[in-house]
Amino acid sequence: MSSPAGSPADAAPRAADLTELDELVTRCTACPRLVAWREEVARVKRAAFRDEEYWGRPIPGFGPHDARIAIVGLAPAAHGANRTGRMFTGDRSGDVLFRALHEVGLASQPHAVSPHDGLTLRDVRITAPVHCAPPANKPTPAERDTCRPWLVRELDLLRPTLRVVVVLGAFGWQALLPVLANAAWQVPRPRPKFGHLTHAELPATDDGPPLHLLGCYHVSQQNTFTGKLTPEMLHETFNQAKHLAGVP
Repeated sequence: MSSPAGSPADAAPRAADLTELDELVTRCTACPRLVAWREEVARVKRAAFRDEEYWGRPIPGFGPHDARIAIVGLAPAAHGANRTGRMFTGDRSGDVLFRALHEVGLASQPHAVSPHDGLTLRDVRITAPVHCAPPANKPTPAERDTCRPWLVRELDLLRPTLRVVVVLGAFGWQALLPVLANAAWQVPRPRPKFGHLTHAELPATDDGPPLHLLGCYHVSQQNTFTGKLTPEMLHETFNQAKHLAGVP
């Protein structure tokens, strides 16, 4: 493995572009608990994947560098992205997400199984406030805050084209608002509360265009199996995002 990237607060602002930022993210070792967990999962493995080599490192963002829409989740899944090395790839949540993106014209195919499966995204970049798989899918507030500079820099680099952020779930929403305040947008007061299809328009602090913030229930199995989040609801969310972003 390459040498550690150092503190996210020091390393992230130095990234000249998203390619460099993504490479730095994969070398982050800032949170000892997360490092230990992701590496243990990669070593022990799930029985169904015992013959596969797990990625076992932080997961960078995925999608074009001139995306007009960003999708922000929570954190990588232990046997999904932590195994495959790409956001939402190789698990049930990703199956739901990429099928919906394909059906509305934002993904080249409905399935995501590995970084080498040929999947490409159109006008969408997928990222997260926490880049390592956490135990029980629950990063601590300190881990979330330590990881924040990566997302701040990612949004800074997307700034020329970014018009909409779709946030999957309440955790991502709460984690993203301080990120936006540290980037190029002004977060309203009182802060908007998360809800499915919640829409908030954030004015820019750099004289650029505003950012549209859209809430969406997370594509977790708990939500999709119970019908709390349906394919039709996802289509509505992503079609609204396309409209707000000016994506044909």
